[in-house]
Amino acid sequence: MLKVNEENKVDALLEEITDYVLNKEITSEEAFTTARYVLMDTLGCGILALNYPECTKLLGPVVPGTVVPNGTRVPGTSHVLDPVRGAFNIGTMIRWLDYNDTWLAAEWGHPSDNLGGILAVSDYISQARVAKGESPLVVRDVLEMMIKAHEIQGVLALENSLNRVGLDHVLFVKIATTAVVTKMLGGGREEINNALSNAWIDNSSLRTYRHFPNTGSRKSWAAGDATSRAVFLAQLAVKGEMGYPSALTAPGWGFQDVLFNKQTLTLGRPLDAYVMENVLFKVAYPAEFHAQTAAEAAVDLHAEVKDRIDEIDKVEITTHESAIRIIDKKGPLHNPADRDHCLQYITAIGLLKGNVTAEDYEDEVASDPRIDHLRDKMIVTEDKEYTADYLDPDKRSIANAVQVYFKDGTTTDRIVCEYPLGHRFRRKEAYPRIVEKFSANLATKYTAKQRKKIEEACAEEKINTLGVHEFMDLFVNE
Repeated sequence: MLKVNEENKVDALLEEITDYVLNKEITSEEAFTTARYVLMDTLGCGILALNYPECTKLLGPVVPGTVVPNGTRVPGTSHVLDPVRGAFNIGTMIRWLDYNDTWLAAEWGHPSDNLGGILAVSDYISQARVAKGESPLVVRDVLEMMIKAHEIQGVLALENSLNRVGLDHVLFVKIATTAVVTKMLGGGREEINNALSNAWIDNSSLRTYRHFPNTGSRKSWAAGDATSRAVFLAQLAVKGEMGYPSALTAPGWGFQDVLFNKQTLTLGRPLDAYVMENVLFKVAYPAEFHAQTAAEAAVDLHAEVKDRIDEIDKVEITTHESAIRIIDKKGPLHNPADRDHCLQYITAIGLLKGNVTAEDYEDEVASDPRIDHLRDKMIVTEDKEYTADYLDPDKRSIANAVQVYFKDGTTTDRIVCEYPLGHRFRRKEAYPRIVEKFSANLATKYTAKQRKKIEEACAEEKINTLGVHEFMDLFVNE
């Protein structure tokens, strides 16, 4: 049959995302309030990560000593980089310790990963505008783009499971960042569509580095890689680089046929501010989110078991299907990335120490023989109701239960935790703790004087109208 090379219509999904970015007014003050806390929390996680050489060795310019005029500042460092490299740096920092926000659905992910690209580009744009005598972007603009990036990534994740076909969730980071950053750089409908099409056909990282037997540190810089690639594609688009209208649906060659098992990509709900309103904070523990409630339960049991570790016969962990599929691990754990994605390891640390910190994944702590001794005694089972509530859009629970059985036949109470501290249902309880976490993370890098300036600038009555370049000035390492 003769093939007619007709001009394609732009895929409907691309148009819907573009329409949202260009035209949707965000009216939810709850979303803007939550976004302010997300901004603080995410930057704090990045600052904390600067205390880890395995992270900082990846940062800086490609060519040592390079400084870019009006370039992106990397918080907590002296680096001044082009926006693409800046996005990689910021994105890698904020993701390194697995401590920033989380979204759980058919696909999992961390929507604040998009801040790497958003902050890098907004700092660059603001400085360039001020140099020309123009008005900069203000932090309220950053919050709006965060809300929209959260929404794109999170709504895509509701019904489109990349993990089921072996692809990594950072593809959705690339898509979301591409859309909002192209607009920030001055792109209109054509440019955003073109940039998005290139992001979809850019291929996708495999989840290899998140799972046994290959779990490794790439999972900590994969989102930085994705958000920096998004900035690169956005820059190409605003310079006039062409797009590919049926990048998703082209028979035989589009994303859906080649990489998504011939499934149709869908948006699970209209794009608005749902994801930011419902996003999950990691308030207390730097651990994979499916284990957050297990950590809470284990910490609750610490006082009761800490002096009876040798008397433990077994530990029962009751959980939901996604936790079993992602973080139920037996056998050796080879590195921090392996350990912070192990349900049994996190539970063991909580039982033994009454807390879980980033240092608990390092080799020194992991060498404690009691950890693996406890892991060997753990039995993990699924509760179908937990799985159903995890998927229920009105609940979105992340339930775990922990109970310890002793050799003499006695047991602890069965501690059930359905909603972690970072859940929307526990916002009032969480917000003061998020501020405490932010302050503690800043204290690892800044003087008391500089920390106070940052905290004062993040107050609700000040932050919205603050120029982005002024906001980023506060984070430059003195």
